Amino acid sequence: MNIITYPDRADWGSLLKRPALDTDSLRSTVDEILGRVRSEGDRAVIEYEEKFDKVKLDSLAVTAEEFKEAEKAVSIELKAAIMLAHKNIHAFHSAQKFEGKKVVTLPGVTCWQKAVPVEKVGLYVPGGTAPLFSTVLMLATPARIAGCGEIVLCSPPDRSGKIHPAVLYAAQVAGVSKVFKAGGVQAIGAMAYGTASVPKVYKIFGPGNQYVTAAKQQVSLRDVAIDMPAGPSEVAVLADGTANPAFVASDLLSQAEHGVDSQVILVTTSPELLEQTQKEVERQLEQLPRRQIAMKSLASSRLILVKDMEEGIAMVNEYAPEHLIIETKNYMDIAERIVNAGSVFLGSYSPESAGDYASGTNHTLPTNGYAKAYSGVSLDSFIRKITFQEVTQEGIATIGPAIEVLAANEYLDAHKNAVSLRLNRKI
Repeated sequence: MNIITYPDRADWGSLLKRPALDTDSLRSTVDEILGRVRSEGDRAVIEYEEKFDKVKLDSLAVTAEEFKEAEKAVSIELKAAIMLAHKNIHAFHSAQKFEGKKVVTLPGVTCWQKAVPVEKVGLYVPGGTAPLFSTVLMLATPARIAGCGEIVLCSPPDRSGKIHPAVLYAAQVAGVSKVFKAGGVQAIGAMAYGTASVPKVYKIFGPGNQYVTAAKQQVSLRDVAIDMPAGPSEVAVLADGTANPAFVASDLLSQAEHGVDSQVILVTTSPELLEQTQKEVERQLEQLPRRQIAMKSLASSRLILVKDMEEGIAMVNEYAPEHLIIETKNYMDIAERIVNAGSVFLGSYSPESAGDYASGTNHTLPTNGYAKAYSGVSLDSFIRKITFQEVTQEGIATIGPAIEVLAANEYLDAHKNAVSLRLNRKI
């Protein structure tokens, strides 16, 4: 890991820079795949599955028999853990239900909002180096609570043509409507455009590699909505001398093992903690099965020593991390001053792993500094709010003259006339 001591604020921009995600170089490949999926549908998806995932499929849909086989293959222990996580995710997201209130802005003028679900949503769950069944729970659970009518899930199969059993079991638990064997750009295209097998959806959710990211960005330009801009996963730990270096190191490594382009950062006021954490990272790294991935991630990561906690808070707010862990003596006070972060973990016993799996919060979060403007996935991500207004005869008499003046000064005479006709109507 790279150690930086007392950096000047002028250097923060380069210091906090993420690993580059160059989607421009992928554009021609992504465009070609999306174009073929749009025009050829299932045939193109199946061909790309053979090319990229090395599996020859007869059909894309997961069958009822495959769901039954998957349920038998998942251990009782894992089933219980999935059920516990689902229960907590369901409880947290259920509490986010929108309660619209009618507001009388003037006598005879009533306005309100109604929440309605996105009718058709697509969930992308990567295969890659790990079966992300937790992502199924994080996306499908709020979609089902929101009342989305059709919840479509795409995930790449293995070389035997199967999706990981735990992914299918989690899909059943969380209420997914249909699951399809498709990964990468071709899966995004199938959900964006629709094929003979895969329904067209209105909004696509879920993480993915740089090709998936580029595909989501491309289809969002005119074909379908997406959850948020995304990039490699990341964590920042803000710690003082009271933090446990073994805990801090474990938090850094738990993020580093996600992928070679993940980034982890420690910001601390304690030289001793920095030194001890570095040693702990080296010790714990040797015990990890995914240490080769973690090592590559750590190459672009930072251990940063700052002069005081004021500077530390300012630095993490500037970084706007996807995950922020605050391991300090007065973590609640510091938390009040955090304004840019996807999800925050407070105290020594709140590892990022808790939010990734089972505390109840959502782990689909803005990365690459987008936490300055975007929220993570929540129940709101799966609903739309429609506004209503009812203006009575009394109401139009009250606000009508003002509307006439406003419309006239914008030179929109038809707007003015729509009000004038009503004001001048003889009862």
